[in-house]
Amino acid sequence: MKKTVIVLCLIFPCALSAQIGIKAGVNFANITNASSVNSSSQSGFHAGLFLAPSTGKSIMGFRTEVLYSKQGYNYKTSTNTGNVNLDYILLPQLTTISITKYFQLQLGAQMAFLLNAKVDSSAPSTGNATADKIMEYYNRFDYGFAGGIEIHPVAGLLIGARLNISLGSLYKQPEAGQSPSFLPKVDVKNNVFQVFAGWTFGKKSSSKSKKKEE
Repeated sequence: MKKTVIVLCLIFPCALSAQIGIKAGVNFANITNASSVNSSSQSGFHAGLFLAPSTGKSIMGFRTEVLYSKQGYNYKTSTNTGNVNLDYILLPQLTTISITKYFQLQLGAQMAFLLNAKVDSSAPSTGNATADKIMEYYNRFDYGFAGGIEIHPVAGLLIGARLNISLGSLYKQPEAGQSPSFLPKVDVKNNVFQVFAGWTFGKKSSSKSKKKEE
């Protein structure tokens, strides 16, 4: 419990003077370099919280988020078909550039922690208890880049799109004799395109507040 409190304090600094919001949307996920399994994209969803410390009149800002993200990929080989379902906690840390009060660019780094993995396959179990422990094949930690745009049409409403590109390998190197059909023979990485909507609460500099100051 103490560790959780410490992490939240690090993720959400200066919360009293910042914009806090919620967001949710659709994922379109796939993996790179997966020709050996003929992968295709899979839809999922993401949802979570974000915080943006107040920047006053500056067009540059910062956004930190905590998101639950459901992603993965579908695959087909000569002997098997199925889908891989992955549940992640994403921690994007983004620099924001507000072109106007209605339009914002976002670019930065992202960490991800794998919570669970599940493979639905047409192939039967291997009969090998170790090989059937799916999570043993995955790297729990992932990292990469994230970038996108966000539109603020009215009040606290926001609408946006973002592309997440992982740099970390999705799978661990399997042991000899333990390479299931869903495991590509090359180094694969997550790719996720997100479309989302949300709502912002908290302090926000605006033309109205500037007029009051004048």
